[in-house]
Amino acid sequence: MKHDVVVIGGGPTGLAAACAAGREGAGVLIIERDIELGGILNQCIHNGFGLHYFKEELTGPEYAERFIRRVEDARIKVKLDTMVLEITRDRRIKCVNGRDGYQEIEAGAIVLCMGCRERTRGAIALPGTRPAGVLTAGTAQRYVNLEGYMVGKRVIILGSGDIGLIMARRLTLEGAKVLACVEVMPYSGGLKRNIAQCLDDYGIPLYLSHAIIDIVGERRVEKVVVSKVDEIRRPIPGTEIEFACDTVLLSIGLIPENELTRAAFIEMDRRTGGPMVYENMETSIRGIFAAGNAVHVHDLVDFVTLEGDRAGRAAALRAGGGGGPDGPVLAVRNGDRVTYTIPQRVRPGGINGAVDLFFRVSNEYRDMEIRVMSGEDILCRFGRAFLAPGEMEKISVPRRLLEKTVSGFLTICAAPRREKTA
Repeated sequence: MKHDVVVIGGGPTGLAAACAAGREGAGVLIIERDIELGGILNQCIHNGFGLHYFKEELTGPEYAERFIRRVEDARIKVKLDTMVLEITRDRRIKCVNGRDGYQEIEAGAIVLCMGCRERTRGAIALPGTRPAGVLTAGTAQRYVNLEGYMVGKRVIILGSGDIGLIMARRLTLEGAKVLACVEVMPYSGGLKRNIAQCLDDYGIPLYLSHAIIDIVGERRVEKVVVSKVDEIRRPIPGTEIEFACDTVLLSIGLIPENELTRAAFIEMDRRTGGPMVYENMETSIRGIFAAGNAVHVHDLVDFVTLEGDRAGRAAALRAGGGGGPDGPVLAVRNGDRVTYTIPQRVRPGGINGAVDLFFRVSNEYRDMEIRVMSGEDILCRFGRAFLAPGEMEKISVPRRLLEKTVSGFLTICAAPRREKTA
C-alpha cells in the first residue's frame, strides 16, 4: 500500500497538513491513534481559538470540526484507532489496528504531527505520599469535559501553564474551590490573558516563586505544604503554608511527542525536545517533515495550523518529485535572552519573500528589541514592549537580508532598546 503523503496524527496540525497536501494534488492518508479526529481540541470546550486563522472566536471542538469537514470534503483517507509502531528512513510506516491488523505503508513523504504530552509527578520528583487525587491538568480536563467526572472539591494547581490556568476557571465554574495556583518560577508560564481571565477574574491567588514541598494523605490527598523558594529554587524555611485540599493538578510543562522521531534517527534539538527542521519543516531525513507541538510547544492553535499547512505543502511537493532548494544553508542560533529558535536551519533559496522565525525568551523583559545578527552585523531589529517565556514570539526576516549573510549562521537575541550598539 502506498500513498503520496502520510500524516501521522489527526490533531489540528495533522488536519492542516493533510488539507494543505491535498490542495496540492497529493494522495493523503491520516493515521490517528484515537477513535476520532481532532486531537486535544476535542476536550478544549472553552473559547479563544481561531482568532488569528479564522478571524473569529471558536471553541476547540468548533475549530477542529472546520478542518474535519475539509478533510471529508477533500476525500482524504483516514485510519482511526491505529497505532504507528515505527517509521523508517526510507519512509515506510509500520502500524497496527484491530480491523486491519499489522500493516506496512509506503509514503512519498511523511509529516510527523504527534503533538505533545504532559510532564508528570515523576518528572519533577514531587515529594510526599502517593494518594489518589494527584493528576495532570490535561487528564482532569478530559475527565470533566468529555467523561463527565468531577475530579475534586478543593484544588491546588502546581504550575501556571495554560492548561492549568484554564482548568482553574473550569473547576470553579463546576463548583470546586480552587485554593491557589503555585508557580516555582518568578513569572507565569502561561499567556497573560489566561492569568487575567482564569485567575484574576475569579479571585484565585497566584503564588510565584513558590513550590509544593509535601503532599499529605493516605487514600486521598488531605493537604499540601507550600513554601517560598529562593533564586535557585530551594525552599526557604519559615515560609511554609498549609492548604487543606483533596486534589492536586499538575500543570508543569509539555514535552513534544517524539518516540517515533528518535527511533528513526532524525536529528533532534535538545533545546526544544523536537526535531531539527528547515524553513519548510523538513527534518534531517529527506522526505520526512514535522510540525506543530511535536517540533516545539506552541501557545496558540492558529500557529500550529499555519505550521502544519507549511509542512503539508512542502511534503506534497517532495512526494511529487520536487527537490529541496539549492544554495547555502544558514544555521539559526539563540543568542542573549533567547532559549530556542524555529526553524533551526534556513535555506534562502527556498524562501519566497521572507521567512518566519519563532522563538521564546528566558525571562520577562520590558522595552526590548529583537535583533537578527550575522556575526557582529545587525541585519534587522524588531521592537517589543514586553517579552515573556510563556508567549512565543514571531518575526519575519526578508530573503534579501538572508542573502547578505556571509557568516553561515544567524543569531537571534534580545537586548534593551537603550543599549548602544557598535
